[in-house]
Amino acid sequence: MRVAVLGLGSRGDVQPCAALARELATRGHAVTLVAPARYAGLARHGTENAVAAEPGERQVASAVPGVVFAALGVDPRAVVESEEGRRWLGSGPLGFVRGFRTVVEPLATTLVKEVDAACADADLVLAPALGAFGRHLHDRYGTPYRILHFQPSEPTREFPNPLIPRATLGPLGNRASYAVIERLGWVVLGRMVNRLRSSVLGLGPLRGSPFAADRRARVPVWCGVSPLVVPRPADWPGHVHLTGYWRLPAAGTDSGIEDFLAAGTDSGIEDFLEAGPAPVFVGFGSMVPDEGERVAAEVAGALRRARMRGVVQGLPVAGDDDLRVVGEVAHERLFPRMAAVVHHGGAGTTGTALTAGVPNVVCPFFSDQPFWGRRVAALGAGPRPLPVTELTRDELAARLIAAGEYRENAARLGRLLRVEHGVKNAADLIDRP
Repeated sequence: MRVAVLGLGSRGDVQPCAALARELATRGHAVTLVAPARYAGLARHGTENAVAAEPGERQVASAVPGVVFAALGVDPRAVVESEEGRRWLGSGPLGFVRGFRTVVEPLATTLVKEVDAACADADLVLAPALGAFGRHLHDRYGTPYRILHFQPSEPTREFPNPLIPRATLGPLGNRASYAVIERLGWVVLGRMVNRLRSSVLGLGPLRGSPFAADRRARVPVWCGVSPLVVPRPADWPGHVHLTGYWRLPAAGTDSGIEDFLAAGTDSGIEDFLEAGPAPVFVGFGSMVPDEGERVAAEVAGALRRARMRGVVQGLPVAGDDDLRVVGEVAHERLFPRMAAVVHHGGAGTTGTALTAGVPNVVCPFFSDQPFWGRRVAALGAGPRPLPVTELTRDELAARLIAAGEYRENAARLGRLLRVEHGVKNAADLIDRP
C-alpha cells in the first residue's frame, strides 16, 4: 500500500513515526513520512542531522528503500522556542488551548495545504490525534486512517486524561475527564478547524468533536506506549492497541561520537564521558523555562552539591571540567551512559530514558508531563516529580543523591523495554489478514 505517516510535532513526536515508516517500508509498503523539514535525517539514518529538506520537497530516503520524506514548512519547535510561543506554553492549560487561535492558526493554513498535498494519493493515513488530520483526509478523499497516540488517551476508569494534573478522580470522574478535555478543546478550536476545512479542503463543517466521532466509528487506535510502563486498562475496547514503544534501529555500534550527537555539537563530549564517572544528563527538550537563568543556576548548583558531573542541554550554564554543555543529542545513544537523566517528562523523552535503564528525575512543565512523572515514580524508576517551577538546587540535589535507590528497578525495566517489539507489533496490525 501507499502509506502516509504524519509526524507532527517536536522530535519526540516525529521519531516514533519515522520508526514506524521504516518498518512498514521493509515490508514492501511505499511510505511517505510527512514531518517538519528539520527532521529529514530521521528518515535516512535514524538520527537527526544537518541535512534538511526544503518545505514542500519530497526526497527519497536512500538508506531506507520505500520511504519518501515530505517536508513541512511549519515547524512546531520553532514556534515554541519563539518569544510568543514561550508565553503560550507558560499560560497554563486553558491558556494553552486558547493560544492555538493566536499562535497556531496563522500557520495552520500552510500546514493543512502541505499535509493535504503529501497525503492526497495515500491508500492509508497514519496520523496523530492532534489536528484530526486522519478524519479530514478521510472526508476529503475517502482514505482509511488509523489514529496514533503517544500517551494513553482512550477513556478509561483507571486513570484520568493524561492532561489532567491529578493521579485520580475516582472511576467515574476518571472516565468523564476525557470527554471534558475533548469538549473543551472543541469549544475553543472548533471554529478554527471548520474554517480550515472549508477554506483549504472544501469540506463541510464538523458538528462536534472529531475525537468523539472517531470513537463512535471505532477507528483503530495505535498507542505507541509500552504496557510495561502503562498497563493496558481493562475497559479499553478491542480497536485500541497498546503496541509498545516505536523505536528506530541503532544508528551503529561503537561508531564514534557522531552516533551520539547531531551535526555541529561539540565533539569533545566523548572525551568528557571517558574522563570521569558517569554524569547526569539535564535537558528539557523544546520546553523553555520562564526563568531560564534561575533554573540554569539551580541545576548547576544541584550538580555541585550532589558532587556529580553533568551534561546539560538547552540551559544557559557555563561549562567547566565537570559540566559539559551540548546542543542536539541522540538521546537513545547518550542516555545509557548517564548516572541519571533529568528531563521534562515528554512522552518520547520518558520512553527513551526508561529504555536506557537509568534513574529518571522528571521536572514537568505542563500538559501530559506530570502524568509521565507519576508513572516514573510508580514504577520505581525515579523519585516523585519535581515541577520545574519548584526546582531548587536543594530539591534537585536530594533527588540526584538518592538516584542509586532507583538504579536496580530502572535497569530491570530498561532491559525489558529494549527487547520489546513495539514497532513490529504496530506494523503487524496493517499486515494482519
